[in-house]
Amino acid sequence: MRELTADTDLHVVTDTLLAARRGLREQFGRLDDLLVKLARQDELTRRFMTVPGVGPLVALTFRATVDVPTRFMRSRTVGAHFGLTPRKQQSGEVDRSGRISRWGDAMMRSLLYEGAQVLLTRVKRWSALKAWAMQVARRRGHKKAIIALARKIAVILHRMWIDGTEFEWGERRQPASL
Repeated sequence: MRELTADTDLHVVTDTLLAARRGLREQFGRLDDLLVKLARQDELTRRFMTVPGVGPLVALTFRATVDVPTRFMRSRTVGAHFGLTPRKQQSGEVDRSGRISRWGDAMMRSLLYEGAQVLLTRVKRWSALKAWAMQVARRRGHKKAIIALARKIAVILHRMWIDGTEFEWGERRQPASL
């Protein structure tokens, strides 16, 4: 960048902008280190991070957003709380399922979406959860599979919190021979 503005007065502006960018990146690195440190200190958050696709940010945000897990009578209602369930339109004989409702905490919904996308696209290790999501993707499409997986991750995290259990990767089954 400096080479492009060497013969003009723009180098003053670019140097200032680059210094500001460098400072922001340093502060971001410190915040990221602090986030990882906080996640590792908490036993529940470490347990959440055993779920593939769930990192420190998703785990800490889920814990802070749900706060009291007993307010949900069933784990499957957590997905609806974050707006990850289909919107229903009912009137008379008409009963349509639409797109997701998008009610609830938008930040938690987007973090669960990112975690699901990471699980589907980046995680190499096999799990029953990923196999389920891949089957949904084949039937309904990649984007719908990510939403369904995000909802399922929220349900799993809540159930792990209530039961005090670890994430189960599942057994890899051999395909049935013809």
